[in-house]
Amino acid sequence: MQWDDFKLWLKQAMGLDASTVGPSVVERAVKTRMAACKRHDLAGYWHFVQESPEERQELIEAVIVPETSFFRDVEVFAALARVFDARWLAANPGRSLRLLSLPCSSGEEPYTMAIALLDAEFPANLLRIDAVDISEHSLAKARRGRYGRNSFRGGDVRFRDRHFAHVAGGWQLSDTVRGHVRFIHGNAMDSTFLPGQAIYDAIFCRNLLIYFDLETQVQVVEVLARLVRQDGLLFVGPAETGLMLNLGFVSAQMPMAFAFRKPDTRTDTPASQVPAARTATTPRTPARVDAAAAAVPRPKPATAPAPSKAATSAPPSPPAGDAALDAAQRLADGGQFAEAATACEALLKTRGPSTTVLHLLGLVHGANGQPARAEDCFRKALYLEPDHEESLMHLALLLETRGDIAGGRVLRLRAKRHSKATS
Repeated sequence: MQWDDFKLWLKQAMGLDASTVGPSVVERAVKTRMAACKRHDLAGYWHFVQESPEERQELIEAVIVPETSFFRDVEVFAALARVFDARWLAANPGRSLRLLSLPCSSGEEPYTMAIALLDAEFPANLLRIDAVDISEHSLAKARRGRYGRNSFRGGDVRFRDRHFAHVAGGWQLSDTVRGHVRFIHGNAMDSTFLPGQAIYDAIFCRNLLIYFDLETQVQVVEVLARLVRQDGLLFVGPAETGLMLNLGFVSAQMPMAFAFRKPDTRTDTPASQVPAARTATTPRTPARVDAAAAAVPRPKPATAPAPSKAATSAPPSPPAGDAALDAAQRLADGGQFAEAATACEALLKTRGPSTTVLHLLGLVHGANGQPARAEDCFRKALYLEPDHEESLMHLALLLETRGDIAGGRVLRLRAKRHSKATS
């Protein structure tokens, strides 16, 4: 009996690629459950897991480490409210808006979806949100709707005064908001998961795919494509944008929202061709600076020279509101990649090396189908600023998509450590 048996079982059961969280996470979870069950023999515990559905669920619970909060990446929820506004209601008279949160964890995300829309005066009687998670423990907390301080991490928590009551030990969400969300225990790896097609107007599946290998990612994205309407939206995590583009989805052109649409069969790659991306080798990366929340610190490549003392502090990036940088960003967002690249190169020539400009130039090259040039830019950005989160994430995606799975996995593992250290 080897630890690999548990890792393989977890991959089959919930899609988890153990290398994305580190082998110690699985081993620690198994040891925790062995102690709880008073099982001292690894092989004996393995047989117990195979025989007990209840223990299989408990082991899954032990592996999961929920990480969520209200209005996490506030721009995403602002985009949701902008899309489903009075114009959407006029175009869809009397039709309910159906949304999905997967995985929903302890409920902060789907409840935020409801709050954002209700605060934007979306008709309450037309709002329906399904929230799915594999963790029964998380769902139980979500259904209670009671949260502590850690669930409110943003600077603006005025929504808490409108929708929560202060109670002993935390805040209790109002029944009004809770009534819009239906919690469901489910597993996207299950062949019977949410039967039906084109059910949802928008699906939030953020930061789930990063824990899967490519084959499992494609499998789950196929499920999402089945569930979302042709004109619907898929919201993913910032680290997953390159994957969605590589699988044939189209950016919804919402800066900082990480939103995608199914391809239009008249102008884009047909949706039926999406599975062919299993063999894709060239990533496409969104041109806008969408990965501000992604954190994947990357070690310096072995071939790069060690930075001098003078290089350990990155040169100052262009200030917020810098006109030239903003102009380059607008060109990139508008798909004018050649012009955006020229603008970035001019900035580098006149002002010298800049992490921000090199990162944007890397995004432009990636979106323009030039992965080698994109990789070069991201590596230069990391030479200047080794912990630049956006460059680390996009470089990880490039490595994985060209076949360097081990390199990408190392980055993802370090990403979790870095995220915890800076949160």
